[in-house]
Amino acid sequence: MSKRISFEFFPPKTDAGKEKLLATQQKLLAKKPAFFSCTFGAGGSTRDNTRDMVNQLRNQHGDTAPHLSCIGQSRDEILELVNGYKDAGVTRIVALRGDLPSGMGYAQSEIKYADELVQLIREETGDHFALEVAAYPEMHPQARSFEDDIAHFKRKIDAGANSGLTQYFYNADAYGYYLDALQKIGCDAPVYPGIMPILNVANLVRFSSTCGADIPRWLHSKLNDIKDDDAAVKAFGEEVVTRLCERLLAMGAPGLHFYTMNQAGPNLRILDNLGM
Repeated sequence: MSKRISFEFFPPKTDAGKEKLLATQQKLLAKKPAFFSCTFGAGGSTRDNTRDMVNQLRNQHGDTAPHLSCIGQSRDEILELVNGYKDAGVTRIVALRGDLPSGMGYAQSEIKYADELVQLIREETGDHFALEVAAYPEMHPQARSFEDDIAHFKRKIDAGANSGLTQYFYNADAYGYYLDALQKIGCDAPVYPGIMPILNVANLVRFSSTCGADIPRWLHSKLNDIKDDDAAVKAFGEEVVTRLCERLLAMGAPGLHFYTMNQAGPNLRILDNLGM
């Protein structure tokens, strides 16, 4: 069975950034990805930026999935976006709860959780969209417990989601344990590991503390030793992430979802190392 590859981008803020991203996409097309995805900012201009970028990326490759988060948006705003994407020919959405805009309480959101968003999209558009949802092998930072988090993922699948894309992680056992836990509660939806190439130690540490991804102590220590040598960080990071991917694929991962940071090279090198 061939493994599914997908790549995630964030919408650039400048015209030069957009041109560069389209060139990056061109390079990544060599790996015949199943789809690209583009992250989402709630609120007018950032939301429009996502929509515009999705359309430009789709012009180069048919399947580009916008991220859509429900927090901070009304039901009508969500449906306007969903129907706009459907009319434009988009066939896949990454459906997320999203982060609360600062100073805003949950009470102001009509749709509070990703399973409710999935249900709304299904009620409005039937089976038009393939729906990807977030999965957290190391537990969502705001989850009450691991069991609670697992149950929430199953609710998203039961509401009509097709598969999960995980937060990035560097511990293959966490992924294996997560799949086992899902299996035990009768959830066998495909869960695609999210892969984050290691390019810059300070950025990785900052991202990881924000999103709850664990950097194992041995890895953190080694990266700390070489953090001032960019070439060494990239070479070591490439080796670590390649080995992680090898293990995940050997464990039966159905494919890989790359957090590209809008770069082609590091992701292409890992896939070349894997012979994919």
